[in-house]
Formats: sequence, C-alpha cells, structure tokens
Amino acid sequence: MMAMASITLYAQVGINTSSPDQSAVLDVTSTSKGVLLPRISNLSSVTNPATGLIIFDVNKKCISQNVGTPATPDWTCLSPYVSKFFYMPSIVFDTTTTSTGQTKDLYTLYKNQFSNVPTNARSASAPASIPFFPNATDLYYYVTGYDTSVFKINSVSSTGVLNYDVLSNATSASFINIVFVVK
Repeated sequence: MMAMASITLYAQVGINTSSPDQSAVLDVTSTSKGVLLPRISNLSSVTNPATGLIIFDVNKKCISQNVGTPATPDWTCLSPYVSKFFYMPSIVFDTTTTSTGQTKDLYTLYKNQFSNVPTNARSASAPASIPFFPNATDLYYYVTGYDTSVFKINSVSSTGVLNYDVLSNATSASFINIVFVVK
C-alpha cells in the first residue's frame, strides 16, 4: 500500500541575500549591479502578456507595463521619458457677471472628463476611460497665464482647487492656461 502526501510551500526567493524581505516573492540584493529586463522591439510578439507584465520597450526607450488584459494588451511607459506635465482639458468659466471668491475643483473636473467617455465620443476600440492620476495630490497645479482684465487668481490649493474672482465679461481674446505637473 502506498500513501501519497501533498505539501504546499510558500517562501520568498532571495538572490545575493539569505533573508529576503517577507513582503516580496523575489528579493534581489546588490550594491553594484541592476536588474536587466527583457528588451523587446515588437510588443505584439509577446503572446497573451499578463496584466502587470513589465519589459523594456526598445522603440519607445522606456520601461513598459501591460495595463490591459492578456487578450487586449495596453502597453504604458513607466519611465521618466514620459511627459512630466500636461495642460488641463478645456473647462468653462462663467464670466457673465462679476463675482468674488469663485472656486473650481480642477482635479475633479479633469478626472470627470477622463472617466467614462461616451461610446460616440471615442474611437471604436478605445476604452471608456482615459488613464488619469488617481489622487489630487499626485499633481502640482499652475495657472501659467490668464486675462488679467477678466480674472483675478486668488489661490490654488494643493488638491487643485482654484479660487478666483471674475472682474469683467470675457471677450473673444480672453484666456486662462492651467498646467498640471506630475509630482
């Protein structure tokens, strides 16, 4: 008579360390060498890439992660070659009456425009949401230029709330430029 037993083990793997960090599946330790990711020039050659798979994209010269699914990969650059700033999407400022102490939550307006884009307002294969920064505190907020005859900028909070006064009606030449910078 033969008895069979099954044992499942969970452990961390360490390279150049005898005590890998308990929160890591793999802990690579070195003071003089790095980790070399697979270098890929044809991302479509990676069949069914797992969500979260990381490679080095030779064409874009960036570390890239599949943020899509294995069936529908969506490779996104993670490295610093990605732009560190962008202009806020267009928003409406009511300038029909003069007023003081007006506020606009710039982050929420940006997030709402990037979430759940209607089917008829995007290309057929595009996802419903455009990737956006998950927290208001992930960004710095700047008003880089504006029509001083129409607006007085009082403050911009660390979470992107703009406090402003409307001094007069806007004209066809009035403008306000708002820039978000990635922290």
